[in-house]
Amino acid sequence: MNGIYTILLLVLSNIFMTLAWYGHLKLQQTGISSHWPLIGVIAFSWAIAFFEYCCQVPANRIGFVDNGGPFNLVQLKVIQECVSLIIFAIIANILFQGQGLHWNHAAAFICLIAAVYFVFMK
Repeated sequence: MNGIYTILLLVLSNIFMTLAWYGHLKLQQTGISSHWPLIGVIAFSWAIAFFEYCCQVPANRIGFVDNGGPFNLVQLKVIQECVSLIIFAIIANILFQGQGLHWNHAAAFICLIAAVYFVFMK
């Protein structure tokens, strides 16, 4: 179960991370934050990033092998990167409609799947 909890928390964490990193760009496109000072945009992003850390830190603690989890450090990082890119692709396609995926993006995802395979290979 720790593996499932870890992955679910990583998914939540990466949703918050993607919104913190790129959500302000969508707000700027819609005109909501186009006149905000840079410090306001930074504060907005940090407020969202707080929730990212509230999910990321427990995910790593629960999932880490030394804490009874199923993953070693490298496996945790590779899983996090894969989840991050999948969540980013989904959110980018929802929020930024003109930013479609192309063949090279699919090729990159295949490489990530290969990375996961090699990291978990005994």
